[in-house]
This record gives sequence, C-alpha cells and structure tokens, in this order.
Amino acid sequence: MAVREEAELYRPVKAYLEQQGYEVKGEVMNCDLVAMRPGESDLLIVELKKTFTLALLLQGVQRLRVADRVMLVVERNRSKKGAVNQRFGELSELCRMLGLGLMTVTFYKTKPPALELLCEPGDAPLRGRRPSRERRLLQEFRERSGDYNIGGSGRAQGRTLMTAYRERALRCAWALQAHGPLSPAGLRKLTGVANPGGLLRDNYYGWFAKVERGVYQLLPPGETALAEHAAVIDGWRLRQEQE
Repeated sequence: MAVREEAELYRPVKAYLEQQGYEVKGEVMNCDLVAMRPGESDLLIVELKKTFTLALLLQGVQRLRVADRVMLVVERNRSKKGAVNQRFGELSELCRMLGLGLMTVTFYKTKPPALELLCEPGDAPLRGRRPSRERRLLQEFRERSGDYNIGGSGRAQGRTLMTAYRERALRCAWALQAHGPLSPAGLRKLTGVANPGGLLRDNYYGWFAKVERGVYQLLPPGETALAEHAAVIDGWRLRQEQE
C-alpha cells in the first residue's frame, strides 16, 4: 500500500519514538520531526520521504551539521521489489558510512504500519574492506599489459573486454601461430604465462586443440582473435623488447 504523501509517515514514527521515551514535535525549523528524551539535550532529527532519494540523503547530511543524530525514514513499498530505492541492505550500509540512521515503514490495509529500524544514527558500517577482493583487483590491474578498454563500456552489448585472462590466451595464441604446435613448457618460455597448461585445457574461448599428449595447436577462432586484437600483442611485444 503506497502512501500518497510523506506526512502519512509522521504518526507511526512519532508513536514509535514515544514508545522509546522521546518527546516528539513535528516541523521544527524545517526539520520534519525533532525528538528528545526528557532531561537530555541530545536531539534526534528525523526526515521523512516516500522513497529513498539522493535529495533525502543530502538532506540528512545537511542535518548532521545541526545535530549528531539524524534518522531517515522511508516507506517500504512491497509492490516495488525491484526498485533501486528498495535495496535497503545497501542503502542502510550507505547510511552507516555517513553516520545516518535509517528506518522503513510498511503500510497495510487491514493492520497497523510496521516499522523496521535498519540502523541507528552513528552505527559503524557492517562491511569493511575485503582484502581478498582487493588482492584480485590489484592482480588483474598488474597483469594487464595496457589499457585496451573504454571505461563505462563494460556492459555494452556485444563489446569484448580485454581482461588479463584474455591477454594470456592471446599470448599463447600468438606463440602457437608463430612457432606451430607447442607444449605448455614451450609456451611458458615464449610468453611468460605462468600456467599455460591450465589455460589450454580449459580452452575457454575455443581457440586451442590438442595435437598429441602435451602438445597444442591454434584453431581458426584463435587466429581471428589475434587479428582482432593485434594491438594488444604488438603492445606486449614492444614492452618485452624494451625490458
């Protein structure tokens, strides 16, 4: 059940905070809701919106200049499961990173609204840096011999990305084209690829074929790929000569 205006969020949020011992007042100096526990001077500012938007996020950051504790409240609309503003796990993590709180309100036709506190103001982020992913990213960056992709085009239909794995496969294809059938050891010596045997056996792109035990040759699709990505091989060979 979608709300028509953000003011519909006020009463359930007010009731929730009053149950937590707060005194609540609405529309205080442009803040949708301000709450304070009796005998304390620590303000809680709450901003209400029908959906999570960049404007709401910026408003929350602006409110942090007034008070240390700021809560964003949005409707959880069950009919918009695929919407960007329904990715509450990621949104709550973003709020944690900024020091904001986040709460959702779900409205029903026949029962009272349900409130869910996703994070308190000032909660620490749940997801820290992931060293394993950082290592993989660093390895991928270092193993690429050059910049052969256009940033922002990764999901463009029909576009082939030049990855470190594809570069290794191209080097093996070049060696097989230039020297004929070779063993993995021979390919390693010519290309510097650390594990050409696994790459040849996997044959992810369908470029290689086994001639005999431990010896591989290049197939026509591999020759086509070499022609298409000649600049990659030329750049790699030039750097090899300069080293």
